[in-house]
Amino acid sequence: MKILLIDVNCKYSSTGKIVYDLYNRLNADGHEARIAYGRGDVIDEQGIYKFGIDSETKKHALLTRITGKNGYYSPKSTKRLIQYIEEFKPDLIHIHELHAYFVNHLELLDYLRQKQIPIVWTFHCEYMYTGKCGFAYECQGYKTGCGNCPYLREYVSSFGIDKTAQMLSDKKAAMAGLNIKSIVTPSKWLADKTKETYLGHYRICVINNGIDTSGIFYPRPKDADLRRAFGIGEDDRLVLAVAPNIMDVRKGGQMVLDLAKTMPDTQFVLVGADETKRIEKNVQLISRTKNQDELAKWYSEANVFIICSKAENFPTTCVEALCCGTPVVGLDECGTKETAPQPYGTFVSNDAYVLETLKAAIDIQLDKGLTSKEIRKFAVEHYDNSVMYKSYLDIYNSRS
Repeated sequence: MKILLIDVNCKYSSTGKIVYDLYNRLNADGHEARIAYGRGDVIDEQGIYKFGIDSETKKHALLTRITGKNGYYSPKSTKRLIQYIEEFKPDLIHIHELHAYFVNHLELLDYLRQKQIPIVWTFHCEYMYTGKCGFAYECQGYKTGCGNCPYLREYVSSFGIDKTAQMLSDKKAAMAGLNIKSIVTPSKWLADKTKETYLGHYRICVINNGIDTSGIFYPRPKDADLRRAFGIGEDDRLVLAVAPNIMDVRKGGQMVLDLAKTMPDTQFVLVGADETKRIEKNVQLISRTKNQDELAKWYSEANVFIICSKAENFPTTCVEALCCGTPVVGLDECGTKETAPQPYGTFVSNDAYVLETLKAAIDIQLDKGLTSKEIRKFAVEHYDNSVMYKSYLDIYNSRS
């Protein structure tokens, strides 16, 4: 089977790693898989093609802010992607993310409708059933057509022009008539929400995100040198947070900093900051890294992984932490708690007492006395990328 995987990224970021895993497993299994992606470094590997033009992506992002419309630009990049599809002639296309300023998704979907190429589409957020939002939070405007958007300045952001009603209307028209075999969501939370939208008539399946549990994300030996390099004592309790752009309002970095002020005897490391620096006696910021081995060392070194994101689908960082034998504590928001069910995670409500309950949750989780081996066993059984791959392969091969 010839399968084309399309995403914003390849090899890096949560979706980029998933796409790269599927690509490698499909080819190892005798299929012919390729990746077409829009942003990031050029990857010089056979069957991987960056169609996005960086200058167009920047222009697309600016035009989105000026006009309030996203997904209507990048004509040359879109043409390159369509030409690539024409040349490859895939039996099936697996779409992941299309919304990060790198493709005219209306033009792409019109082409796919004309060609009637079978599509599997993984939703990693709420973008395809909202006017513009990756996460709608408490807003339900998408159920009535959007407009009067309360989150214009959040991603996908504009300077103030509200085109969300038009964008949702155009998405509905673009999605009609596509040959969609299945919509996949990594969490039950997102599956349930998708079923309540205009896309609810499609087959909607849940496949949890999978990762490399043996080659990268596995428990590493305790590393006194790593701790020493960042001023952390060998016996200090360590709480780790990891997220791209961790200080973004959605990612919850500020809440982790606020929590650290209430726990002066605990060390906090936040990976995904703008720069690497120590900002308090018990807080170390580390800039975003593409070094997966380095990340695995931090996951293994931590006593607890914490996630304070305002909204997440099925955060891969939680899965990576579990595979390295580290339990999870965080906010009970969207699909986050699905990654680490009891006894492997403890999640609390984001209310007026959140700092107190997070502090208590860390103690509660550690008092469970779970071993690294126990946590990892659960994670490997559920989140190894071989499990994810088999589930996707079943959908690829299905007749419907």
